[in-house]
Amino acid sequence: MVLIAPSILSADFSNLKEEIIALDKAGADMIHLDVMDGCFVNNLTFGAPVIAALRQYTKLPFDAHLMVQHPQNLIEPLKKAGVDIITVHQEAATHLDAILSDIKKQGLKAGVALNPSSDENMVKYVLDKLDLILVMSVNPGFGGQSFIPSSLDKIMRIKKMIKGRNIFIEVDGGINPMSANQCIAAGADILVAGTAVFKGGTYKENIESLR
Repeated sequence: MVLIAPSILSADFSNLKEEIIALDKAGADMIHLDVMDGCFVNNLTFGAPVIAALRQYTKLPFDAHLMVQHPQNLIEPLKKAGVDIITVHQEAATHLDAILSDIKKQGLKAGVALNPSSDENMVKYVLDKLDLILVMSVNPGFGGQSFIPSSLDKIMRIKKMIKGRNIFIEVDGGINPMSANQCIAAGADILVAGTAVFKGGTYKENIESLR
């Protein structure tokens, strides 16, 4: 069954404790944490101190997606904050193999994110260090964007490229019940959703509609 990872980028930031608890009760499989530095992308969100403060309110895996220029600087702080997965952008990682090795040395799962214009072959030489490949189906930096249809072909190509390896394919951006169906059919294992989960406050129903 596909896993649903609500992105707290769409949560009520004045009420994050209660939002995390509600997502847990609603049946979320993990919590997606969009860490933005205002440089790699225009927006600035939160970092390790906020994540550490939230860690006590759920046992769900924390899936940290780093949209930052120097991801290597955040690996140790995020480990201490309690994250389980760190995903870095291929476009921001000058020494991708080394960064993934550092993540694995911390005992964490390692992922690589690919922007819509990025070729999936960029990661074929680090597959042995990957637990997750994140396909960005919108341009990174802010929520509420429309799903980019060409992402479906990329998901299918990645599925062939990993050839049965134990690597999850995660999709982030413009996920709603229709695009979720398409992504699952293409081979996605994890769907990141913000607006589609939080709209109307009916978290459980919204999560189930994406499955």
